[in-house]
Amino acid sequence: MTDFIAVDPAVTPVPDQGAPVLEVRDLSVDFGVDKKWVPAAIRLNYEVRAGEVLAIVGESGSGKSASSMALLGLLPSNSRVTGSVKLAGQELLGTNEANIRAVRGKDVAVIFQEPMTALNPVYTVGAQIVETVRLHSEVSPDEARLRALRMLELVELPDPEKAFRSYPHQLSGGQRQRAMIAQSLSCDPKLLIADEPTTALDVTVQAEILDLMRNLRNKLDSAIVLITHDMGVVADLADRIAVMRRGVIVETGTAAEIFHNPQHEYTRALLAAVPHLGQGGADSAAEVDVTAALAAATNAELSSIPEDQLLRRERENAAALAAAEAAKPQGQPVLELTDVAIEYPKQGRVPAFRAVEGANLVIYPGQVVGLVGESGSGKTTIGRAAVGLLPVAAGTMKVVGQDISAAKRNGRQLHEMRRHVGMVFQDPSSSLNPRLPIGEPMFLAGVAKGGELQKRIEALLDQVELPRNYRNRYPHELSGGQKQRVGIARALSLKPKLMVADEPTSALDVSVQAKVLDLFQNLQKELGFACLFVTHDLAVVDVLADRICVMQRGRIVEQGTRDQILRNPQEPYTQRLLAAVPLPDPEKQRERRELRAQLLAAGQS
Repeated sequence: MTDFIAVDPAVTPVPDQGAPVLEVRDLSVDFGVDKKWVPAAIRLNYEVRAGEVLAIVGESGSGKSASSMALLGLLPSNSRVTGSVKLAGQELLGTNEANIRAVRGKDVAVIFQEPMTALNPVYTVGAQIVETVRLHSEVSPDEARLRALRMLELVELPDPEKAFRSYPHQLSGGQRQRAMIAQSLSCDPKLLIADEPTTALDVTVQAEILDLMRNLRNKLDSAIVLITHDMGVVADLADRIAVMRRGVIVETGTAAEIFHNPQHEYTRALLAAVPHLGQGGADSAAEVDVTAALAAATNAELSSIPEDQLLRRERENAAALAAAEAAKPQGQPVLELTDVAIEYPKQGRVPAFRAVEGANLVIYPGQVVGLVGESGSGKTTIGRAAVGLLPVAAGTMKVVGQDISAAKRNGRQLHEMRRHVGMVFQDPSSSLNPRLPIGEPMFLAGVAKGGELQKRIEALLDQVELPRNYRNRYPHELSGGQKQRVGIARALSLKPKLMVADEPTSALDVSVQAKVLDLFQNLQKELGFACLFVTHDLAVVDVLADRICVMQRGRIVEQGTRDQILRNPQEPYTQRLLAAVPLPDPEKQRERRELRAQLLAAGQS
């Protein structure tokens, strides 16, 4: 096998028209574990042409990321890669490390899932792009700077000069992702590998990044390999799809073929597990056409909400909430917010920051209320305050009948209140103690002792559908879905009256997410606890919630029943939020994309 020879871009031979940019033949990846080879990918075959997007989909552990990182030699030392990978006709596998380094960044670029970990925090964004350009091109610092600014402009950052001078932590999540895309594209790569590029983003920012990637695909004519478990993103971007399971590609086809006529049983199960708007409506069989409902809303005058109108709208929503009191469920509220303001206290030179203002919200026993909005809207802040982790700066907050407002807040009261409140966190890996077996927190909570404690632990494991012998396992011995089930069991251990669930499924694969949501729904109905479900995934909240509150810039701008909010939204912001949700159907997603463009245009006029 001959070594890959890096050549100057100016004299790089252009592939034949229609010839694949990337050809993968019989690619296999194995990892050495306990002196045995464990397969991660088995004899994969696919190709991608210029201007084409191939989506590789599947659950965690299916081998989609491992096989894609193998293309660039980015796997750990205990890996073994065989087969053939050709880029523009040149073989990559078997070449030496120096040649592979020359290919990375210049001919092949990667967009990673989390830009905060992919970008260097101690260098400005501009310095990192300049370094990439000069590493692969013989240009002066001034020329590299101009190219970096052009790339930041190309990815549609509002102020390229400011972004160039900024450090990663000074940019929002969506801006960081754009900056990383700019760095990836700075050397005009032939192939772009996008590994879960939108998973960490909320729906509106995700929609912007998808628009950007679609525009860049058309402008640059690069081949794109999209790795994701989000079928809405696949429907939005992909031309062709390869479905992976347990290291094997079980089905390939065009986007239309896979979505409308899947042949493999696993593909059908994967698509069936995807939550989507409409399936939780009053007429689930008919699946209310959310896009049509939103399109009707465009006839109304749409304008962006000025700051001085937010308070008036909050008062109107409070009045609507009061008007609904006649139809309220039985019993005393489990969680009640009246004109609540919540702020993060002053830390050193950082002044106090008020994250929520004028919030009015009521949850009754047995009720699930979905709290939705973009990142930074204040929804997680309300969830943290409801379990006593943040102080209430103004207004009144009552949790299970106890007023935990600033004037009446004390340690003993909070301790007693927390015995009636459970919380499920977004990332189960970081919320579970790695040093303790999963049954230990129930022992520490003092809920029971001896044999009675073991019975309680086994009953909880039964409730979350985990084997009883898991009680002595440590978190690292469990999968992501299993860890989240343990998180739910831990939250249920004190038989809470209120459950606060903060993005409990956003880190999970679609099939695992479906199982966890089904479990959560069954437990809620069986045990009857009230729930504040914080999420940016409107399709998930459509499955679970009785009522929905929409937050924007620290205020609740609209609230009502699930059908009122998702099928007949009144606020322009809610309409734009719904229009940004990608649908797992290429044709419907195209309609939704056009509708979103109309809503944005109307909001800016």
